[in-house]
Order: sequence, then structure tokens, then C-alpha cells
Amino acid sequence: MVLDFRILSGSAHPELADEIAAYLGVRRSDATVESFPDGETFVKINENIRGRDIFIVQPTCPPTNQNLMELLIMVDAAKRASAETINAVIPFFGYARQDRKDQPRVPITAKLVANLLTAAGVTRVLTMDLHAGQIQGFFDIPVDHLYAMPVLIKYLRDQGVSDNLVVVSPDVGGMKMAHAYSKALKTPLAIVAKNRVSATEVEAISLIGEVEGRDVFLVDDISETAGTLTSAAKLLKERGAKRIYAGVSHAVLGEQGRRRIAESEIDELISTNSTPYATGEKVKALSVAELLGEAIRRIHLKESVTSLFDIS
Repeated sequence: MVLDFRILSGSAHPELADEIAAYLGVRRSDATVESFPDGETFVKINENIRGRDIFIVQPTCPPTNQNLMELLIMVDAAKRASAETINAVIPFFGYARQDRKDQPRVPITAKLVANLLTAAGVTRVLTMDLHAGQIQGFFDIPVDHLYAMPVLIKYLRDQGVSDNLVVVSPDVGGMKMAHAYSKALKTPLAIVAKNRVSATEVEAISLIGEVEGRDVFLVDDISETAGTLTSAAKLLKERGAKRIYAGVSHAVLGEQGRRRIAESEIDELISTNSTPYATGEKVKALSVAELLGEAIRRIHLKESVTSLFDIS
């Protein structure tokens, strides 16, 4: 069957959009996305999209506000060009950690972003490994929530590091994700308890579980400054762990994060290319273009995407 849809990309991660288009055997549609001298964003779609399904690939990673606004403007341009459906492909969903009121007089920004996307004209959202899965409920439109776990697990098995392995959560909050990895890999589970000193400084204070003489796979959903991962890795090495691998769905690494990973006890940080920031010494970025591309194909053909949610 001929795939009759259009893939557009903002400036956040055009390389990923090109990989998705290549997997699907189509080309990325031509669009002008640029900034005026005063910082305003200008978008023009340079081909006819009337009556087409449109998929806009734009992770809302840093610069978060710029990329989010760019996405909203692209959605408006597509709506005014009479697109049939407008699907926002957001591999990394910025503001996902602001998903609740954890102190007085603070916003729930993840809900605000959901409202903005819906009001702009998005008809469906395709995303991956939300920081809090219940964010799907913030939308009044369909949300397809994929998981990076099969991609990371396949890499581990291909590298032969799934034997003699212990899956470790670097904090109590990551227990659910770590348990899912442990169950899929059929390995023991351990937990590191941490104390957050500041926004960028974390200290690991205790370990629940046994890692002596075993390889370790530290799992988390997001890493920016890498403070949690590197602090946990130091404690695990002190407790006798052999090789230490870390796996995160989204590596949004800045200079500090890359330096910490390079200087840490972590042998390799495995992530996806959901953002363009999964780079640096000891960092391995795995492509999720096939996963996202297959979801796009099934959405366009109105087929079930349920099997893509499988994390076993």
C-alpha cells in the first residue's frame, strides 16, 4: 500500500526525522523554519498538504521553550493549510516532570503544555517514555505512548552483558521502571537510596540488594546532569560491582553531564536518540527511528499499535 502522508520536522532534531522518513521509504517534506532577528519564529510549509495526514517530529528538548513554540507554530501552519490530521511526534516530552502540585502555588506545566498542543490543533500525540505515564490523561486527544525498553534490552543482549546482571534503580522513584527491566531480563533487582543536595548535586547513601561480583545495569528515564547516575555508580563500585552500565530513555546531556559520565565509574551510558544530546565519551545512542516510524505507519493506515507497547 502506498503511504500517502507527510513528515515535517522543526529544528529540534531533523536528523531523527530523516531517519524515520528513510525507514518508511518517504522523504521529509520541505518546510522553512527560521527565526527573525527579534527571536520570533517563522514557519512556511513549502508543498501542498491539503487533506494529508501530517506527522511533525519535534522533541521539546533544550532550548525547550523555543522548540515547543516552534512546534505550536508548525501545527497552526498545518491546520491553516487544511491538513486532514496533525500528529505531533514528540519523542522527548519537555515539562513532563512538572506533572503535579508538590508545593503551594506552583503550576502543573505538563497539563498546560497538553492544553496548548490541543488548542493549537494537534489531533494525536506520539511520544516515548513519559516521566509520568498518567500525563496521557492530561490530553483530551489520543496519545500513543511507546517504550524504549525493547531497544535498550536488545543492545544489552547483543553485547552479551545480560548474563550475571543485576538491574539497579538509582533512586526509589525509579523502582517501577527498574522492576520492568528486571522482569524482562530475568535478573535480580537492587535499589540505591539517594539524598539530593541541590538541583545538580546528588549523594548515594545506601544500597538495598547485592551487587558484589556482578555486572550492573542502572536504569532511569532521563539524565541531564548525570548526578544521580554517577553518584549511584560510585556506591555500586564500592560495594563490589564489576562492569557498570547505565541505561536511560532520554539523555539530555549538557557539558556537565558529559564530563561526569566520562569521569565516572560507568563503563557505558546507553540511551536513545530521542534528543540530539545523547553524545559524549562512553555514551552510546541507539536509534528509535524504526520504532517511531512503525508507529507512524500504523497510525496512518489505521492499524493497531498495541504490539509496539510491548516491553517484555
